[in-house]
Amino acid sequence: MSTTVPTIIYILFLANIVMQFTGLIGLIMAYVNKGDDNYLESHYQFQIRTFWIGLLFGLLGFFTLAIAIGWLILFVVLVWWVIRCAVGLKYLGKRQPVPNPTSWGTGS
Repeated sequence: MSTTVPTIIYILFLANIVMQFTGLIGLIMAYVNKGDDNYLESHYQFQIRTFWIGLLFGLLGFFTLAIAIGWLILFVVLVWWVIRCAVGLKYLGKRQPVPNPTSWGTGS
């Protein structure tokens, strides 16, 4: 089984930092490929949750920019996003499932 699609999704998520809407493409790809009964299923679930949790806190940061705390929230979301993608790529490279794909943290 190929790890190409989940790798592309992680890369699209990372590219979303500088080029908006690539994360949305990755989300769609994760939903389309979800349903495999193997270790990749945990990666798709992890990716889907990464998108939605990131969007939730990204919007929270955006709407609180006027009171300055928004910048801190957006920075923390950015760091969290990069770490989550790196952790996912690490487990994908080892051909292992994400240990806790429903986590709000790093999934480890």
